[in-house]
Amino acid sequence: TLLLFTGKFGMPISTTHAIATAIMGVGCTKRLNALKGTLVEQIVWAWVLTIPATGLLAYVLVRGAQAAGWTN
Repeated sequence: TLLLFTGKFGMPISTTHAIATAIMGVGCTKRLNALKGTLVEQIVWAWVLTIPATGLLAYVLVRGAQAAGWTN
């Protein structure tokens, strides 16, 4: 459903994210405590920190390229 929802609105989504949430969903159908809370927490933090971390990395790389004179 996540892929259908995001596809309908033209939103990009990582299949890795979709697979991870699908696995967590299947784990919840058996019993809620079947999921390890620490693992779910680590996955969520990875998702939350991905965009700021890659944005910062892109900024640093662009500034480095500008300082080296590799851009106009």
